[in-house]
Formats: sequence, C-alpha cells, structure tokens
Amino acid sequence: MNDWLILSFAPLVIIALVAILNAFTFPRLRPTWLPKATPWVSILIPMRNEAQRIGETVQTLRSQDYPNFEVILLDDQSEDASAQVAQLATQGDGRMRVLRGEPLPAGWLGKNWACHQAAQHAKGEWLLFSDADVRWHPQALSALMAEAQRSRADLLTCWPTQETVTWGERLTVPLMAFTILGYLPVLAVHYLPFRVFAAAMGQCLLFRRSAYQQIGGHAAVRQRVVEDMAFAYAIKAAKLRLRACDANGLIWTRMYANWNEARQGFAKNILAGHANSVLFLCFSALFHWWLFVVPWVLAFLQRSWEAALFGALGILTRMLTAVISRQRARDALLLPLSVLLMTVIAAQSMWQRWSGHSVWKGRTIST
Repeated sequence: MNDWLILSFAPLVIIALVAILNAFTFPRLRPTWLPKATPWVSILIPMRNEAQRIGETVQTLRSQDYPNFEVILLDDQSEDASAQVAQLATQGDGRMRVLRGEPLPAGWLGKNWACHQAAQHAKGEWLLFSDADVRWHPQALSALMAEAQRSRADLLTCWPTQETVTWGERLTVPLMAFTILGYLPVLAVHYLPFRVFAAAMGQCLLFRRSAYQQIGGHAAVRQRVVEDMAFAYAIKAAKLRLRACDANGLIWTRMYANWNEARQGFAKNILAGHANSVLFLCFSALFHWWLFVVPWVLAFLQRSWEAALFGALGILTRMLTAVISRQRARDALLLPLSVLLMTVIAAQSMWQRWSGHSVWKGRTIST
C-alpha cells in the first residue's frame, strides 16, 4: 500500500461508516405519523419572482390534512406576477394570506428580510419557514409535526427530496445529501453540543416560536447568506434542541432548472458555507479531488487495483446516500465529474468575492 493509499484510507472509510450509520439512524418522515396534539402552525413563505412555481406550491399547501395552520406568502418586491398568481391559487382560502413586503432596508439580505416580515404577522405556536418552490404531500405537515413532538425539537429541520432533471442538476444538487449523510452523524447533530455538529436546511425550518424568539429570529441573521446554518449554530449555542429528518418523498422541490442556475445558486452559498474562508474552500476542493478524482487517475495511469478499490468505495458511498435521499444511484458513477463541477462553482464563488459582489434574483449580494 503506497503513501497515497495510507493517507486516503482513513477519511474514506470514516465517510463510508458515517453514511452507513445515517442510513439506519436518520429519521425519515412517514405519511402514517400523526401528531399527538395539533397546535397552530404558521407556514411562512418568502417569494421573489416565483410566478412560475408558486401556484403549485400553494395548491399543495391547501391540501394539508393538518387541521390548524395558516400560510403567509410574503411577496418580496417581485418583478413578475408572483403575488397575483399566489392570490389566485389560494382560491379564497381563509387560511392563506398574500402580503406585500416592504422595500429592502440597508443591512439586510432579501430572503432574511422577507422571512422577518412574515414572522411579524404569524400567530402560530410553531413557525415553519419554507421556500416558494417546495411542494407538500397532503400528510406532510402532520408527519412533520409528529416528528417535532416525538423528538421534542426546538428547531426541526427537514431535507426535502430533491428533484433533478438535467445533467447539471443531477451531478451537483445530490451532493448536498452526500455531504450531510456522509460527513455528519445525525446522532451527533441531535445529542452533542458542539458547533461542528450543527446543520440545517433553509427549505424547511420548523421552529418552536419561543425558541425562534430566544435566538433573535431573522434579525439576528439579517446579513447571513447561509442563514439556516446560522440558526443551527444559534440553537446549539442556546442549548436548545436541534433535530433533523429526511422528507422521504413527502416534501419535495426542484431547486434549479439547469446547470446555469445550479452554478449561480451554489456559487452564492458555497463560500459562506465554508465560513467565508477562501483558504478553507481551497482546502475543501483539494480534499475532494484527493479522495474522489485522484484514485481513478492512478488506477488508469498506474493500473493500480488498490486505487480503483478506493475510487469504488467513494462511488459506493455516494450511491448509498443517493438511495437514502431518493436520488438516482447510477449518477454516483460520475462522482469525479461532480467534483470537477463543484470546483468550477468554488472558483466562481471566489471570483465573486474578489470582484466584490454576486447577483441573485436581480439583487446584488455583497460579499
């Protein structure tokens, strides 16, 4: 076994073992789960230029079998007909309100400002923040509340099932699940107080209202691009209960429509997800090349079966996380290409840092 294999063995095996552990321990929502109580839930959805998506989202929310909820759709200065489409989709349902947001003030990011405004109008004991492109099975909210009660969560974050169609999506979006399931033991997220074991998904954040207020709400994360992770850190710091689950097909979304959208969207977040450290991001890129690309280079150039074995271990681990998260297992065969695409995204993110800004949904986001 050469020096490269010795250096690579431990991290690859650890990632594989974490994925196997999560396969058995990561909670998954079930449509048969029913909450013991049905406190009022406020579902809060910011929308900006979502006219093509918001109608279907509203329809799925109207179909929920949970008895006590309201939906507040906050139109964040959209440049399209988002508000009109949303209002039409409500079909006069009294549980749903479409509100016009105030202009973005200095010192705030758009989504955080929209969520903050929506929360001011909410009356629920629980606050559920979601996105305009997230859709809901009729029993999803009941299952989510059942899991919140079972786990006694102060913040329950749920990973929606990600729909991917184009190759650009298929090779990048599932890496979110690969990262969570392969790098972060959910038992540590639930039961260890350390910041390193914090994670959250902004597409589905269910707060106990008292916990949301205790950590300062969206005002406390007003300038954070990755506000979901900031909330996870804050919950841990406040010694509150952070819990996570997988939507298991009950909640789903298509984040991006093509490679260009995926590239822009991930470039907006990836540097912030690495603590805004260019050095850390570069190390991360090299680390993933070392584990998932170099083995195949050595396998072909040196005809090394040991290198091929380690390359296969990485692909099998990626396959396992795909099965857990309802993705295409066969796409894992292109893991080296996925790493290459994420390197392109990392390079774009760093360029945006050096150039001083990035643009998302028509707004400039300073870095």
